[in-house]
Amino acid sequence: MKKLPLHLVLIAGALVSVGPYLLTLNAAFKSKQEILTSEPWALPANPIFSNFGEVWSRYDFATFVVNSLVVAVAVTVGQLVFSTLAAYAFARLDFPGRDQLFWAYIATLMVPQIVTLVPTFIIVRELGLVDTHVGLILPFVFGFLMPYGVFLVRQYFKTIPASIEDAARIDGAGTFTILWRVMVPMAKPILGTLAIISFVNTWNNLLWPLIITHSESTRVITRGIAQMQSQFNQEYHLILAASTMALLPLVVVFLAFQRHIVRSIALSGMK
Repeated sequence: MKKLPLHLVLIAGALVSVGPYLLTLNAAFKSKQEILTSEPWALPANPIFSNFGEVWSRYDFATFVVNSLVVAVAVTVGQLVFSTLAAYAFARLDFPGRDQLFWAYIATLMVPQIVTLVPTFIIVRELGLVDTHVGLILPFVFGFLMPYGVFLVRQYFKTIPASIEDAARIDGAGTFTILWRVMVPMAKPILGTLAIISFVNTWNNLLWPLIITHSESTRVITRGIAQMQSQFNQEYHLILAASTMALLPLVVVFLAFQRHIVRSIALSGMK
């Protein structure tokens, strides 16, 4: 009974967080007239599954989904690879100015993304990558606009005892062997967390695709839904159906990696 108030607060917080998603899912099965006339939380009188099919038929939604998957997967893989390499260098390798360089890099977290958008766009334009998939992916792969991954993995590497690495070196393992065979397997929980963060941030990103792309062949799902809001101005049932379908990959990714998140939190608390 002593923990009842805490549980009630947590349940209320969960409902506030999940509420908009449940509201979107509920409205996605309503007709246009029912959305405008019924209460928001009222269940659909006659669930309409054709809203989803209509989005696919009237709009090139499949292309947007494929583009978003390609960009999100590429950025996630790039973030995992390059963040791991940089994090290991900052955590384990000894070179002049290591700590100063690390904190200078992490200080970019305090710089709003809007400040770096124009210089980044100019660089991408000069490389001839405007309105291309590479232009969507490249600025995020190396952590230029997402330095959090390096910080996250580096801090986790710092918690791994140095004696494990020393034992591997005694056995004749080189730097890349230690990184690949020792550090990465031990860091799977935090890498799973980073994968979710990178995928979700990239999937939900609207501002960069809005600036760098203009053709339908490179349009991602966020920009596609934003354009639907202007094209289908009063057809809320289609917009909400599209939003529901855009949420599904995020749910799948979270369910696939949730045990890694829980384990990373548990291990961090034990250190």
